[in-house]
Amino acid sequence: MIVSASDMPWNDRAGRFSKLRAACFLLVLVPAVLLVAKAALGGLGAKPLTAAIHETGEWAVRFLILSLAITPLRRITGRARLVTVRRLIGLAAYAYLVGHFALYCADQAWDPARIATEIASRVYLTIGFVALIGLTALAVTSTDAWIRRLGPRWQTLHRIVYACTALALVHFFMQSKLDAGQAAFMAGLFLLLAGYRIAHRLGAPLTSPAVLALVAVLAAGSTAVVEAAWYGLATRIPWQAVLSANLTIEPEPRPAFWVLVAGLAVALMSLRRGVATNRPARAG
Repeated sequence: MIVSASDMPWNDRAGRFSKLRAACFLLVLVPAVLLVAKAALGGLGAKPLTAAIHETGEWAVRFLILSLAITPLRRITGRARLVTVRRLIGLAAYAYLVGHFALYCADQAWDPARIATEIASRVYLTIGFVALIGLTALAVTSTDAWIRRLGPRWQTLHRIVYACTALALVHFFMQSKLDAGQAAFMAGLFLLLAGYRIAHRLGAPLTSPAVLALVAVLAAGSTAVVEAAWYGLATRIPWQAVLSANLTIEPEPRPAFWVLVAGLAVALMSLRRGVATNRPARAG
């Protein structure tokens, strides 16, 4: 198979070196390099395989969320070039997900019958496996050749990324058990991005700081509700206590707080961009 210059992850479609893509490529490699280094130095604790399974799964979800953020950020910032790294980040998310599943298989001694039985009998594993199947379909059809082959159907197919991400988040919650802070934060960012998408569909301008701030507040509130509902349904912790904990930052801020901060930071960025755009040029 002949590999062209445009196939290199640091080059654009014309085969030219892209600083943005190169930086993005290095970014997605960092967690894997650090994980290998930690494993080599014995920094993964008493159960290194379990720790590696969790880390790769968490990074898969993070990169999934980041890939979904590209389109709204492009609309908000007006930086069209961001779209050139969306596929790269999405494939990185899939690579970490494959690593996550491979490590799980290794933990099961590569026994197909045992792996299949575990996936079929444990709901959270079934949910995660369904997400893996869906994302495999998206990864396989992510090439330019498949885009041409599927035509308008390609866009329809790739909308299932939202459903796959939602399933991945449910899997994340279920395996987190009593420590669901990271899962709640990722779910909150997902809700924030869904809010941007809904606002855009309704015709609200994503360049408006007021719209972005409203989405941030609604996403933060929804995050608090989701976290409280999870603890109420999955643990013995009263959901009212979790919900009320979101009204204070003591002893530490809840995930909803950080979702609000992220959303308001985007709104502030949009405000500053608007001010800079409307600033009259100085006379030369």
